[in-house]
Amino acid sequence: MCPVCKKAGIPVKNTTVRHLVHNKLADQVGNKDYYLCSSEACDIVYFQPESDVRFLQYQVKVPVWFKKGADPKYICYCSKVTEEAIMDAVIDYNAKTIKDIIKLTGTMQNCKCEVENPTGKCCAPVVQQTIKKALEAK
Repeated sequence: MCPVCKKAGIPVKNTTVRHLVHNKLADQVGNKDYYLCSSEACDIVYFQPESDVRFLQYQVKVPVWFKKGADPKYICYCSKVTEEAIMDAVIDYNAKTIKDIIKLTGTMQNCKCEVENPTGKCCAPVVQQTIKKALEAK
């Protein structure tokens, strides 16, 4: 649970955190794994429940797509593809599948998810959610 908002955290490897916090903070990461706060409104990005170590949005190199004020709102961090680009591909170019999105936007072409994506995981599920959101808006 996040120490501030009390929402459940998403497990993240310390390798991900070390690569995504600003370079001057990388030494503070340590060897333990972290959690990503799942609250849109909470300023905490990464935390360790058994310690006071935490990193806030301004201490992370990339905006976390689901956090309030994220700009740009990347869905695929490795290829720098935004939610807007995926929505446009669905609405303007009739994309319906991840294959369509890959073809139209270049999503998932430069996979380094463990060190580029704030979750440390592949963006495919979030790409699929974004396609669904765009189809519903269409």
